[in-house]
Amino acid sequence: MMPSDPQRLAYGKHPDQYAELTLPDGGGTAPAQLPAVVVIIHGGYWRSRYTAELGRPAAQDLAARGYACWNLEYRRAGSGGGWPETFEDISAGIDALAPAAPEYGLDLSRVTVLGHSAGGHLAVWAAGRTGAAVPVTAVVSQAGVLNLAEAMELNLSDGAVRNFLGSSPEADPDRYRSADPLLCLPLSVPVVALHGDADRHVPLSQSAGFVEAAVQSGSPAELRMVPGDHFDLITPGTEAWAAVIEAVAALSQARLT
Repeated sequence: MMPSDPQRLAYGKHPDQYAELTLPDGGGTAPAQLPAVVVIIHGGYWRSRYTAELGRPAAQDLAARGYACWNLEYRRAGSGGGWPETFEDISAGIDALAPAAPEYGLDLSRVTVLGHSAGGHLAVWAAGRTGAAVPVTAVVSQAGVLNLAEAMELNLSDGAVRNFLGSSPEADPDRYRSADPLLCLPLSVPVVALHGDADRHVPLSQSAGFVEAAVQSGSPAELRMVPGDHFDLITPGTEAWAAVIEAVAALSQARLT
C-alpha cells in the first residue's frame, strides 16, 4: 500500500500549530474501511530546533500499513512553547482531528498516540485529558520522559525540563502536578512503554518507574524492553521499530464504547 503525500492542516495561527496528515492509499469510504488514527508526537527535549520532520518516517511507514497518521507539530521552547503553550497545542492539535475526520474518513474511536522521548511525555499527558473533543484510546511511549522531577534531578539534556517548564517542582508544585505524567495517574487508557536496551539519552528508570507507578495506581501499563538505542525506536526497519508496529497494531484493535 502506497501512502498519500502528507497534507499540512493548521489548527492555530502560529507557524508551528499544524499537523501533517498522511493517509493510506485511497483512505476510507465506508465505516468498516475507516483507518485507525495514529497521532505522532516527535521528541527533541521540547526544544525548537527539533521539528515534525522526526515523525515523517514513522508516518510514511504506518500509513503504508493502513493507518491514518497525524504527525503533530507544536510550539516548543524557543518558538513560543513551554508552560502552558505546548500543552495547549497538544490538546488543540489532537482535537483538530474532529473537524478533519468527516472529510478524510478517519476512525476516531481508535486514536493511538505514539510519542518519542519528550513526545512520549506529551503523549501520556494527552491521555489524561478530561473533556477532550477527541479522546485518546491508547498510548505507545518510545523511551518517553515520563518522570519530570527525576529528569530535572538528573539534569537530562543539560537542563531540558527547567528550560521547558520554566520552574522547578519545589518552586511551582502545581505546575508539575499538571505537567508530569507520573503525577497525573491513574489513567483509564492503556500505555505501552517501549525502551531500548542501549539507550543513552533517556534512562530506563523513566519508563520503568512510570509503569510501576501506573500499575500500582490501577492503570493499564506495560514496560517492554527492545533491542537498540534511542533512535532505533523511530527508525523503520529496525527491531525496535518492529516492536512499535506490534504495539500499535494490538492497541488499535480497541474501540471506544
